[in-house]
Amino acid sequence: MTFRTYVALGDSFTEGVGDPDPARPNGLRGWADRTAEALAAAAAAEGAEFGYANLAIRGRKLPAIIEEQVDAAIALGPDLVSIHGGGNDVLRPKVDLDALAASYDEAIGRLTASGAHVMMFTIADTGDSAVMKLIRGRTAIFNEWAREIAEKHGATLVDMWRMRGWKVAEVMDEDRLHLNDVGHQAVAIAALDALGVAHDLQPIPPVPAPLLSARERRAANLAWARTHLAPWVQRRVTGRSSGDGVEPKRSTFQPIG
Repeated sequence: MTFRTYVALGDSFTEGVGDPDPARPNGLRGWADRTAEALAAAAAAEGAEFGYANLAIRGRKLPAIIEEQVDAAIALGPDLVSIHGGGNDVLRPKVDLDALAASYDEAIGRLTASGAHVMMFTIADTGDSAVMKLIRGRTAIFNEWAREIAEKHGATLVDMWRMRGWKVAEVMDEDRLHLNDVGHQAVAIAALDALGVAHDLQPIPPVPAPLLSARERRAANLAWARTHLAPWVQRRVTGRSSGDGVEPKRSTFQPIG
């Protein structure tokens, strides 16, 4: 496939958190930018221009993604729309997965009816993480809904749950919640392969995770809890979001360098 216009929807995953680049909007690159670069190259090879918009905002739960971003994407009239959501929902103490899936199904139906090709994602399996394995069951249920919705609407599915070729510690940012550049590159490759788009992206060699003693692991876990977990909990308690005041990286179609 060759796409001329692409809109990315979602949360921090699609905004690119964990893959910093001060020269880019919001200071982030991420898998969607990396994917857009390859799509632009494919379009240029056919003598066509390419436009890319990214409406994703960190911290957004799936209902907010649908409410704030889906109609805005449809109004742009893209060839391709990617959407990833649900990660912030399954992290919450309570979530109605069936109701979430029903609203997701309706939103994907509207996107496909607009004429856009839709690319969806399952949530990656971080079951070997002491924190994330607590929500592994609800994540698996949400992912099965995502597979069913993608099949129903003819969407391309990037099944990150089945991406077993990485070590979680090597593809995660220091906050243990977002992908680093190694992980974002791996997702971009998987997305382009799923779309059937030729590209020259190569995996980024990971930095091996250091071998720590039990004492060093405890110290690292305490430092992580102070730096990353405590602020996350405080935002939950106070009803704030990491995305408060954050604007979309690209609200309209722009070239991607």
